[in-house]
Amino acid sequence: MTPPHEPVDVELLDPVDPHTDDEAVADARQRRLILITMCVSLIAVIASSSGLNVAQQALAADIGASQGQLLWIINGYTLALAALLMPIGAIGDRWGRKPILIIGLVVFAAANLASAFVNSPEPLIALRVVAGLAAAMIMPVTLSVITTSFPAAERAKAIGTWAGVAGAGGIIGLFASAAIIDNTTWPWVFSIPVILAAVSLAATVFVVPHSREHVETGFDIPGAILSVLAVGGLVLAIQEGPERGWTSPLTIAAFVIGLAASVAFVRAELARDHPLLDVRLFRNRGLTTGSVNLFVVFALMFALFLVLVQFLQAILGYTALRAASGLLPMAVMMMPLSTIAPTIAHRVGYRRTVASGMITLSVGLVLLAVLADPGSGYLSVLPGLLVIGAGVGLSMSPSTTAITSSLTEDKQGVASALNDTVREIGAAVGLALIGSILNSRYRANITDTANTFPTDVADRIKEGIGGALSSAAQLGPDSPALITAARNAFVDGMKPALLIAAGLAIAAAAYTAWTGLRHHQLTTQHRDAPESQPTLQP
Repeated sequence: MTPPHEPVDVELLDPVDPHTDDEAVADARQRRLILITMCVSLIAVIASSSGLNVAQQALAADIGASQGQLLWIINGYTLALAALLMPIGAIGDRWGRKPILIIGLVVFAAANLASAFVNSPEPLIALRVVAGLAAAMIMPVTLSVITTSFPAAERAKAIGTWAGVAGAGGIIGLFASAAIIDNTTWPWVFSIPVILAAVSLAATVFVVPHSREHVETGFDIPGAILSVLAVGGLVLAIQEGPERGWTSPLTIAAFVIGLAASVAFVRAELARDHPLLDVRLFRNRGLTTGSVNLFVVFALMFALFLVLVQFLQAILGYTALRAASGLLPMAVMMMPLSTIAPTIAHRVGYRRTVASGMITLSVGLVLLAVLADPGSGYLSVLPGLLVIGAGVGLSMSPSTTAITSSLTEDKQGVASALNDTVREIGAAVGLALIGSILNSRYRANITDTANTFPTDVADRIKEGIGGALSSAAQLGPDSPALITAARNAFVDGMKPALLIAAGLAIAAAAYTAWTGLRHHQLTTQHRDAPESQPTLQP
């Protein structure tokens, strides 16, 4: 056995899992039920986020929500979720994961049920924030329960399944919600998370074991508060920047608070003997590289949802349900590959697997940029979607495994929360960055045409493809020319946005291949000596 402080050179990252099997569930049937239950809980959280995107028009018409209120109905949920993940994940470690999960599921179901009966935007925004708080109690626990319930031999595959569900859950939620909107009214959209939460709650009571961290140290209250301010401030700024402008007072204030709190958080955690998150862990290149890749994957995936849904609806004329159905091939590729990717990584090396996945993702994005053509219809985007699904599947679950394997078993709530926080911030950054590039190119392409119309009409046309099409419906004989110009401007704007996204994926692959994992050294960790962290060869 390798002595505790003797480094073992590992050229291809194969994370040394610091977990023991002390809390692993012995019964294989119970482990399968735990995995199913946690995945159902995860889908409820993710579907509640993506599902309302297809209900925006119905909400605007029925409860009189403005565009700004619609954004808060959606963003209020994700803001509360992202900001509270770290402290609530740590609370679950300290005081019991199962009780936190049960409370979260009850509050989540109640908030979504109440949302179906509102008749004005303000209470719906408040209920969405409450649902986001509850989701922060659910999401990190789902992964930490899996990592502590499965023995080492099965843990990576279980994490891969969870990661696949996390990636495909947004598409599943979008599809289910679109089917509801096309056939019933918007309040029924909330039935999906309510039903999933109820099923998961019943199963949790009977199959999920009790587990928690066994320590006598106090809870890191300053770290918890600073993490909320840091993540909340940055996510708020990223969400509001594209809407209000990057120089608006709210955007600037949120950035300042987020950055200042981030610096204060790092300083505070370095000074504590038992921090909420030991930032020294980021010296572990496995943790850092896993986080970077997960950040990029979710940034590009959520940006892709934004671009492709608009392409399918505004350019090809698909309904919401048909557009959501168009994304399903990506999920079909992603989910099985996510499940087997950790096994592949164990055989050929995590570095090769993750880098290959990111390169595959970039190839898919380039295919979309080059092949997407309104004249060729859906078949022009299908090859790119399939390749992207394969790339995400190969890179996502090994990155998650690298993160969870970097923290000890009693810190799995924090590890899971870190994993989820990286995903949420990545999604917000991707939507803001790629969305801003797309909108900028669209606006540049459509400006000359828009300026031939009255100022109020021109402003709506420049806002986006949706505004252009709604304006065209009122223009009579001039509408065909405007529709053609708007669609061409959007498709031309897609190409640079997707190519920049592909460049980000290549950059992540290069970091993984040459910087992140090339010369990784690991030390065997002691459960009773958490200060013995992986050391790195320069």
